[in-house]
Amino acid sequence: MPIFRQQAGEQTHDLEHRERTPVHRHGQGHLIYPARGVLSASASGRTWIIPANRTAWIPAHFDHYHRAHGRTDMRIVFVTAALAVQLPDRPAVLSTTSLAREALLALTAPDPAPRSPQARDRLRHVVVDELGPAPEEPLHLPEPQDPRLRELARIMGEDPAGKATLGELGRAIGVGERTLSRLCREELGMGFTRWRTQLRVHHALVLLTTGAGVLETAHACGWSNPSTFIDSFTALVGQTPGRYRRNLPPP
Repeated sequence: MPIFRQQAGEQTHDLEHRERTPVHRHGQGHLIYPARGVLSASASGRTWIIPANRTAWIPAHFDHYHRAHGRTDMRIVFVTAALAVQLPDRPAVLSTTSLAREALLALTAPDPAPRSPQARDRLRHVVVDELGPAPEEPLHLPEPQDPRLRELARIMGEDPAGKATLGELGRAIGVGERTLSRLCREELGMGFTRWRTQLRVHHALVLLTTGAGVLETAHACGWSNPSTFIDSFTALVGQTPGRYRRNLPPP
């Protein structure tokens, strides 16, 4: 993971498709923004998708990692403890206004005339002022810890359009259907059908953000009926896939 620019308080990383950072933590909270591409962020047993209209917030001392979906330009801005009190006390993904986006890009862009520390502090205040009251992204995917559920998640992630039942998937990994159903409820707090729907919507977010159309995305994620896909997506994300796609900033 090459760092091609780093200075006090900011970093820029160029990630290749499917590149994943090691699990790590920082002594200072930080904001993560994809200037190009799509990121996923995993922390506290959950995974969020971060397109270019969202910013991830990771407070200090939380273990986390990132994964790139497509070649991704990841920008990081560290936040002082005094400013961090305006942000959630847990990892979150926040809706990002145009003003917050421009301030994040200004803080992390190559600058032939570097800004003064006072100017950079003012930009950080703008970012936090914009993100502090912003709504949190409602969709996060629980990350299973049990190795049997991890294998199930791997299979479904590789083929989100797959039609196999829980029983058929269980036979493929050598685990009974009732055992898998119990593990889903106990560890993930939801049944298998809801978990698979959330996983498919996560995959849909990546496809829509990287330019796929709504109909193409529906079929790629296992919905033969686009209306059912739109209903499922809207219930979890809070807006239709078409509106979500239109609201993405230009690349």
